[in-house]
Amino acid sequence: RALAWHARGHRFESDILHKRVMQKHRSFLFSLSPDAFITFFNILNVIARKKGNLILKKSVSLCPKIQVEMTVAVVKYNAGNIYSVLSVLQRLGVEPVLTDDPKILHQADKVIFPGQGEASNAMQYLRERGLDEVIRSLTQPVLGICIGQQLMCRHSAEGDVDCLGIFDTDVVRFVPEKHEDKVPHMGWNELNALKSPLFKNLHDGDFVYFVHSFYVPVCKWTIAESSYITPFSAAIQRDNFYATQFHPEKSGSVGQRIIQNFLDR
Repeated sequence: RALAWHARGHRFESDILHKRVMQKHRSFLFSLSPDAFITFFNILNVIARKKGNLILKKSVSLCPKIQVEMTVAVVKYNAGNIYSVLSVLQRLGVEPVLTDDPKILHQADKVIFPGQGEASNAMQYLRERGLDEVIRSLTQPVLGICIGQQLMCRHSAEGDVDCLGIFDTDVVRFVPEKHEDKVPHMGWNELNALKSPLFKNLHDGDFVYFVHSFYVPVCKWTIAESSYITPFSAAIQRDNFYATQFHPEKSGSVGQRIIQNFLDR
């Protein structure tokens, strides 16, 4: 399904267009001028978007000054660790948009809702700017990371605050059971009970990086588990909303694979 060819000296790559179709229309495509060639694929992309598909899934350089790309929006709000997410996306060939603009968030192909912070302050910030309603209303794939996962839930014990309610479950604090139980849970831990295409080509026992004092209990939306003091939801999913308690952007090749799988949704 990966296809590469040359047209007027400009390389074009796509993992969606079928080789048989390209062979059928090769003479037509190669007869186009560079500008007409680009316009043709822009039109195909518009048609595909209306049907819920993407012709071009990654940044594809068609000529030095023109680029067709998948839009990935990263929610801008008062939470830390956003720039490490931007960095891993760039390594995957995607140029993300850091924004709190509702229009851009709604038009993006994918949205990532990352961060580290305190739940009540984050929710106050989101509500003051109307971002809580924007995030709830998104229909494209959305990935919450760390506090992003927690804010997608109904209520958080951190600051005793009502959250977005996308997942009808509460966020609770780790309670140490013995002296060696330290909170926050910080460091590498393994994933188990993987249940989603988000973990394609990954396996139970793969390690990812956590930093958190609060967690989502195992529930009907759990798509990956981990255990620290007690089993908890390492990842959850409901419809187009995905969320991880761990930091894929800090989890090496495993985390990068998870982000790539999300981009491929």
